[in-house]
Parts: sequence; C-alpha cells; structure tokens
Amino acid sequence: MNITAQVELCLRDSGMSEGLVLANAMNITSSVFINDDESGLLHDYEQWLEAIAPHEPVSQYRHNDTGEENADAHMKRQIMGREVVIAVTDGKLDLGTWEQIFYAEFDGNRRKHVLVKIIGE
Repeated sequence: MNITAQVELCLRDSGMSEGLVLANAMNITSSVFINDDESGLLHDYEQWLEAIAPHEPVSQYRHNDTGEENADAHMKRQIMGREVVIAVTDGKLDLGTWEQIFYAEFDGNRRKHVLVKIIGE
C-alpha cells in the first residue's frame, strides 16, 4: 500500500521545514520500504518474496508449531525492513524521482499500523 500521501500529510500538519521523518511498521509481520510505484515491480516483489520465504507448506517452519501460520511473514519482514528515514528540506520529503513510501503486511490477519515520527525544526 502506497502511504506517501499520508506521510506527506503528517509532515505538512507538523509544520516542520528541515529535519527527518521516520515511518515505522508497528507489527512484527509488516514492513515500511521505499521503491518505485510501478505495478509490475510490486508484483515482482510479491513473487520474489514468496520464492524466498514461501507460505506453504506451513509445516516447514518451526515457528508454526506454536499454532501460528505466519513464519513466512516474519521472514519477509526481515528481508524488506522495518522502517524508513527520509530527510526533509523546505518542508518536503527528499524522495528521488520515482521513490514512494510503501507499507506491506505479510500476514493479512493483522491490523495495519504505522508510526510516523517527525524530528526537526
């Protein structure tokens, strides 16, 4: 899910002009990352992550012996990362030409939650 507009709104509401924005996934099976908002690339990420940490068979993971079935989601989060930090100049996020901020939840049973911290002046 592209969350760039929501992060920009948080920044605008803060009134900060110079500093840093931290966007942090608040679930152990989710990620916040920066990349291009191109549908083919986003599909490729899903396929790549599933190849590296496939959901099925759930019996392949010891974590799932606890009654959970989301070990793959934990691993996918580890690969994609927990958070991003973006510099802010003149009240705008310093993102590259094609860069956008994304939230991904790899265990669809979880509530979505992102923490945004804005530090600066």
